[in-house]
Amino acid sequence: MISREPYLQTWQELARDKAMIFLSGPRQSGKTTLAKMIAASFPNSLYFNWDIPEDRTRFLRDPRFFEGVARKDASPPLIIFDEIHKYRNWKNALKGIYDADHDAYRFLVAGSGRLDVYQKGGDSLAGRYAAFHLFPLTTAEMGGGRRRFEDFRRAPLEIDMERASATRAVWEQLASLSGFPEPYLSGRETAYRRWSNIYSRQLIREDIRDLAGVKAVQDMETLYLLLPSKVGGPLSVPSLAGDLRVSYNSVRAWLDLFDRFYLTFGVPTWTGKIARAIQKEKKVYLWDYPLIKDPAARFENMVAAELWRAVSLWNDLGYGRFGLHFIRDKSKREVDFLIADDGEPFLLLEAKLANAEPATALLYFRDRLRIPAVQLTGAGESYRLFGGPGEAKVLVAPAAAWLSLLP
Repeated sequence: MISREPYLQTWQELARDKAMIFLSGPRQSGKTTLAKMIAASFPNSLYFNWDIPEDRTRFLRDPRFFEGVARKDASPPLIIFDEIHKYRNWKNALKGIYDADHDAYRFLVAGSGRLDVYQKGGDSLAGRYAAFHLFPLTTAEMGGGRRRFEDFRRAPLEIDMERASATRAVWEQLASLSGFPEPYLSGRETAYRRWSNIYSRQLIREDIRDLAGVKAVQDMETLYLLLPSKVGGPLSVPSLAGDLRVSYNSVRAWLDLFDRFYLTFGVPTWTGKIARAIQKEKKVYLWDYPLIKDPAARFENMVAAELWRAVSLWNDLGYGRFGLHFIRDKSKREVDFLIADDGEPFLLLEAKLANAEPATALLYFRDRLRIPAVQLTGAGESYRLFGGPGEAKVLVAPAAAWLSLLP
């Protein structure tokens, strides 16, 4: 069993201030396992899963059934509500539970979709909970070299190559098996393929169809199967709509559902302080990235997943208001990623599978924004630092080594 230490630490930090915590993330990313790890630190706990008929029946008879939980001592019990967002009136139910019992209990609410998807399902729970996200395994989590956020913020170009071989092995396993715990821990590509063959189909045909009321399930599945070939460039919704012979609005709605149920995540353009920047474009990346056949596109997607996990965690912990973007201007200069904090650019990143020299566009935008930059490569176990006097520095380094140090 993997310890998921970064997420346990996040829970501990958030639980200091809130009695109810929301945990969301992709299906089969380990939320139930993490919830039970958290429960192990409580003398008194109760696990509830909406997908278990007996649990569902108990809840419908009495939403406060947990008040009869057996106790080992007088400390507040932890009550875990898993997948309760599948209940139509879940927000109203949790609001009532929280208002009546937040002094005597601690609550962990876990869901395999974003828990803000069903805004029409009841009254707002705003102010009553803190939220954090769990994602599939990353090099930063498995590589064992994570830095403190304060150190990373102060010196984002610092790198330690001592664990380069180990992090490279983790990276290669992720590339072939994904970061989902079940196929990753199997260590076998046959196990990954069996898992992947049913993963998206099950998610679309069960969770999305049932909870979002989608009828054109087959067209939605086809759209998802088209996305691996689109990774790496801005997504054209009109082109996808034409390929599928469905409306533009349908494709937009389905792509939004893919994001909300964690099949994909989207990275928008960043336009601040950039002349002639392209507006309103978006790149889409997959969590099941071994589906991507093109090695360069898969490499970029893996970098995106590592950065998305980091930015989400920093926001969950209140370190800032971070966003992950890409830059592209009308002269077709493009940099894959830009991390911004509260609208201010912080760090540029380019994913180049084999190029050990800084990309021209990376140098161009570095000079315009006057911020440091990193070019991540897929080969080698050494790094180089570029930049003259008065220039922001550019680090060219192996992706696995640098990403393993992300907080």
